[in-house]
Amino acid sequence: MDKLAVITGGSKGIGKALAETFAAQGFHLALCARNEADLKGLADTLSKEFGVKVFTRSVDVSSKESCQQFCAWVLDLGISVEVLVNNAGVFLPGGILSEEEGAFEKMLHTNLCSAYYITRGLVPSMVTRKSGYVFNICSIASFMAYANGGSYAITKHGMLGMTKVLREETKTSGVRVSAVMPGAVLTDSWAGVDLPESRFIKPEDIASAIWSAYQLSPSAVVEQIIIRPQLGDI
Repeated sequence: MDKLAVITGGSKGIGKALAETFAAQGFHLALCARNEADLKGLADTLSKEFGVKVFTRSVDVSSKESCQQFCAWVLDLGISVEVLVNNAGVFLPGGILSEEEGAFEKMLHTNLCSAYYITRGLVPSMVTRKSGYVFNICSIASFMAYANGGSYAITKHGMLGMTKVLREETKTSGVRVSAVMPGAVLTDSWAGVDLPESRFIKPEDIASAIWSAYQLSPSAVVEQIIIRPQLGDI
């Protein structure tokens, strides 16, 4: 049976690494991100290399309407959604008392609300089928506060809370749910930082951990995955 992995923020960083990993395992992909050119380039590469179908859509996940339209588009593809990775997010540094006006709303809608809307749109099909896996990309900021974390940490705390609630609601339906909490991953968010690559987690490491969790038997679930740089948090 054909299986579909849906990945938000799927054109770069962790999302791209996940797309490559699942495509290599024969999954068809539904990817969304803002940059359509990046999506198309990745889709062409993966479809040629692995012989899978890669569907892409430019989506502003901070918009409820856009998230709902994306879900309808995914379901219309007619391929069972086996994996959903809520990965899209944005990080704007600052503190609650000092960050720019609007930072909270931007990160709330992008980091948390998008995952809520897309989960509501796609997970019911998993529940009906009694099969599927949801991975929510949280952060170490989901369970600890740190300087300059501000609203980002607030939204990632919320993401972890939503993951726990979803896990409780779907556990008897055969749908598995995991919170993935990485430390500093070498993505565009860290562009310009004067640190060696060796201080960061590689996006491929996150993808490998997620794939390993997915491969467990249906009777087991990894509820939380915490991955940090070997030398500690940055």
